This record gives sequence, structure tokens and C-alpha cells, in this order.
Amino acid sequence: MAQTMMRKIVMSGACVVLGITRRSSSRCLVTSSNNVTMKKKDRVLPEEEEITKSVFMSQSTDIYTNLALEDWMYRNMDFTNHHVMMVWRNEPSVVIGRHQNPWLEANISHLTEKDISLARRNSGGGTVYHDRGNLNITFFTPRERYDRKYNLELIKRALFRGFGIKSVINKRDDIVVRDNYKISGTAAKLGRLTAYHHCTLLVNANKADLSKALAKREHGIQTKATESTRSAVANLADIDHKVTVDSLQTAVGYEYLRTPALHLEDGGQGLIMKQRGFQFVNPTDNWFPGLAELKQELQSWDWCFGRTPVFTVSRTFPVPAEILAPSKVYTATQELVINMTVEKGLIDDVTLSIPPGLIESGFHGEASVITHLKGKRFTSEALNALQDAMLTRHLNSDVKKLDEKDQFVAKCFDQVVNTI
Repeated sequence: MAQTMMRKIVMSGACVVLGITRRSSSRCLVTSSNNVTMKKKDRVLPEEEEITKSVFMSQSTDIYTNLALEDWMYRNMDFTNHHVMMVWRNEPSVVIGRHQNPWLEANISHLTEKDISLARRNSGGGTVYHDRGNLNITFFTPRERYDRKYNLELIKRALFRGFGIKSVINKRDDIVVRDNYKISGTAAKLGRLTAYHHCTLLVNANKADLSKALAKREHGIQTKATESTRSAVANLADIDHKVTVDSLQTAVGYEYLRTPALHLEDGGQGLIMKQRGFQFVNPTDNWFPGLAELKQELQSWDWCFGRTPVFTVSRTFPVPAEILAPSKVYTATQELVINMTVEKGLIDDVTLSIPPGLIESGFHGEASVITHLKGKRFTSEALNALQDAMLTRHLNSDVKKLDEKDQFVAKCFDQVVNTI
């Protein structure tokens, strides 16, 4: 029988009692995979009593590193006889689903200002906010043994066993408390051989920061991208102050280890002793060869923004009276209309509908100016290109800055590309 021991480990300045663990190497567990070469038709799934479990604890708090680790395990590990629950947490970040539009889901200008990371994960589902007050959990199994209800019921049991908190799993597979306050959302990725289901639990997240990061803005976006469903949320610490990220991690971890792999039953301490226990994992290339490359892809602009499904933007802006032709009186509101099509995060087409009052005051929106926007990122890069084109238009004159009409149009473009 493998030796066991009680371990006290210092992590992020806090002393965390992890409990009983086995003397086994996490590094050996993650580098001995043959999942890539195995064929589904050749695989014989073991009986429940032959399956062991581990709780992996990521030592990183970087969102891109943890998403890369999740993806690495999904691609490389064999979970046929060994199921894994990974727990992880991140510095402030917004995580969108694989098929979502970041400009629609998040307050991009606020994220940039506050240096909050935006990441696109490989699974579907909606947008979530992470900070150190969240506990993120990923359940890895063979594809045939993917069971979202089992995982959510396990968390529900852990909340009640550990803290006496009663919760409900709703039709959307959210975990809710106290009259439908959401504490956990859920998403999954199912492959040919492997599947994972992950969720985030709100423990003591900064709800003010969450609200600002996910604030809905006037954007004028039309898209077929998956849109998030907004819900009222609650922190578990508001329900019971004894709930911390560390105590919840321990409670869910032990619930996972004491529960048989395929059905919800309490196996108690005897089953815990047969498992592989809690293990820290170090998400680096030394432990997971190729992890850095996965991380680099996940944090690239082309992935986070460029993978956005095609969308159109239409915004209307009233033209200030002071920049209209002074000798004219207009019975209708003079409005500038900007329409764009954005594909792979790049402006594919743009049109300006210029009201008569702005034309008569001297602004014509020359085609040469507008064409400079094609192929530019749907960011301030487009605004800079517009301003440069407007100045270039006056190259043979003494104009060194934009006039008030150009400034107005540039301001409108700024509001479009920054969705404010």
C-alpha cells in the first residue's frame, strides 16, 4: 500500500491543510499518456472499482497558463483508468466562450484601462469574470463517461456537507442559491476520446469589478455569435463567512475523492484512501512539454479577438448644430450613420451616411479616407488609420490638425470601435 501523510503547504502566503495525499509524482502522471495514439474502437473502459481519481491543483494564477494547461491535459492525457479534477484560480480576467463576441460581452475599454486580461476558451458557453475570489474546477473523463449532472451534484453535495449550504441545479445547469442567485456557470468540451466539463464558483469575488467588466454598452452590434444570459449572482461567502476559496477547494476535493467514479454514493474515508489524492501541478514546459506554445496561441489577438464570428455594427450620431452649414435651417435631425462589417476581427466593409447639413458645411467623407479602414483591426488601430487618412487628404495644404468636422467624425468612429 502506498504510504500516506498529512501535508501542510504554504501557498500564496496562506497555510492550507491539504489532508491525506499519496506519495506519487504528478509529473509522471501527466507525461505517461498514450491518449494521442489510442483509437476509440480499441479502448475497453474499466469497471468503476478500477478507476482512480486525482485532484490536481494548478500553481499558476495566470488565465492563459491555466487555459493552456486545461487544453494540454485534454489533448495529451489518457483518462481511461484515471479521472482528474483540476482546481485553479486566476488574477482578474474576463473569459469568453469559443463562439462569442468579446466586444458584445465585455467592456473592452474598461478592461484595457484596468489591465484586466481577456481570454477566449476552447469550450462553448457564456462569459464569466474571474479573480482570486473564484474557484475554477475542471472535470476530465473519457468521452463516453462525460456526466455533467454527476459533477454538478457532487459540488452541490460538497456545499451541503462542508458548509450546510443548500443549492439547486437549474435547467441551464447553473448552481443557484437563495431564490435563484447564481453562484456557478458551466461549459464543456467533448472530443473523440476525451471530454471535460468546467465551472467557476463565486466565493468572494469582487462583484463591483465583475459588474463593470461585463457592463453592457451601446454597441449597435448584430451577430449570430453566442450571447450570454445575464443573471443575478451571489458570493458563497455572503451566505456563510466560513467559505473561502481554500476551504471550498478542500471540501469539493474530498467530495470528489470519496465519491465513486460513475455514480453518486458516499464511499467515505475508505474510498479516499484508494485514490491518488491532492497533488500540486506546475504548469511549465518542464512538466508539460509544448505548454508555452499553447499559451502563446491562447493569448494572441488572433485567437482572443480574431476568432470572433462575423458581425455588423450600425451606429447613429446626431451632428452638433455648430458644425452644420450656418446659412441653412434644417427641419430634420442631421445624423451621421456609420455601418461596418467585421470579419475575423478586421474591418471588411465600412460606409458613411452623411447628412446634407454636414455635406453643405464642407465634409464629404472622401472614398479614399474610408478605404484606409479596410483590413484594419476593429480597435483604435482603425481610428488611427482614419485620422491619418484625413490628414493625408490635406497633404498639399498647411493643415496640421483635423478641423472640427473631421474631429466629430473621428470621435464617432472612436465610439464605434471602442463600443462606448
